[in-house]
Amino acid sequence: SVLSRYENQITILSDYLEEFPETDEPVWILGRQHHLNTDKSKLLLDISARLWFTYRRKFSPIGGTGPSSDAGWGCMLRCGQMMLAQALICRHLGRDWQWEKHKKQPEEYHRILRCFLDRKDCCYSIHQMAQMGVGEGKSIGEWFGPNTVAQVLKKLALFDEWNSLAVYVSMDNTVVIEDIKKMCWSPAQSSSVAHSSAHLHRSALGQNKNPAGLCPGWKPLLLIIPLRLGINHINPVYIDAFKECFKMPQSLGALGGKPNNAYYFIGFLGNELIYLDPHTTQSFVDSEENGTVDDKSFHCQQAPHRMKIMNLDPSVALGFFCKEECDFDNWCSLVQKEILKQQSLRMFELVQKHPPHWPPFIPPTKPEVTTTGAELIESTDKLFELEEEFEILSV
Repeated sequence: SVLSRYENQITILSDYLEEFPETDEPVWILGRQHHLNTDKSKLLLDISARLWFTYRRKFSPIGGTGPSSDAGWGCMLRCGQMMLAQALICRHLGRDWQWEKHKKQPEEYHRILRCFLDRKDCCYSIHQMAQMGVGEGKSIGEWFGPNTVAQVLKKLALFDEWNSLAVYVSMDNTVVIEDIKKMCWSPAQSSSVAHSSAHLHRSALGQNKNPAGLCPGWKPLLLIIPLRLGINHINPVYIDAFKECFKMPQSLGALGGKPNNAYYFIGFLGNELIYLDPHTTQSFVDSEENGTVDDKSFHCQQAPHRMKIMNLDPSVALGFFCKEECDFDNWCSLVQKEILKQQSLRMFELVQKHPPHWPPFIPPTKPEVTTTGAELIESTDKLFELEEEFEILSV
């Protein structure tokens, strides 16, 4: 508890020290441009609207006998939660949705928040992520890297029928257009039972169309690109391309930070990255009886942190969200124009066809089980029973 109080004091102090400077340079936040001289308040509102996940304490022990706090080891998992939460906000509420303290929010907002509460029955909880990480070779309480978090999110998304995301994690710095379109156009529901369940979800939200009113067939895409932008330090040749990614309207920012110290990067100003910091320990928050969540501690309401890009660890993961196929086509065009054609040393490759020397691409599907979502993985024992079924996802 002494460490937690010290950590919180440091966070508050650094927030006061890190106010934005007076400058004519634009600030980019997840595909939106802001000018400090004219709309600083809009910038701060945009940042505070992002869901902010931090260390928590006093939640139920992970796996029944494991840790009841993720302080000191869960920062990259929290950053992964933040990136995914931003995708869900864009999916259900739109990129321009704003959060205001004490303002009544739509049911979809509270439902998104409930996906991330620190309970074993919430589909993207710290419990689910930590236990799914066992299948990626990470013990509960062990620090994750960006790629491990991406793989965990990809697996957990298979059990999330409400959000119905297609999660693509690139291999070997290569994004394959053919594979993504094959995955996103795969049948969204594999059984009449699942279809009925999804119909009930829609009815509960008062929706007659598909969730979020999407065209039938295309599953919204969460695209994660793990990268190594240098050996021990980031190679300066990648900086312009890295910054360009935050300008794209599909941007979900980036996971990264410093060794064993993860941050969620949401934008940049000049040669400084802007990030949300999970290294504050707060108490566990549960949902109310009516399903709402006291959300004050899930939004950072102080000036965000900044760090020089050259101080970034070279191991990062970029995130993008494409709600519809046209969004993905637009993203491909932007990558070709702004990143690939401008760079002699490319951050990643974008190819049309599946490389012939790779194993065949098979879109991941939910294992055949009788339970759904987070109810499935309640203990590490059950996780091991699923490992054989998940092996194909790790290829």
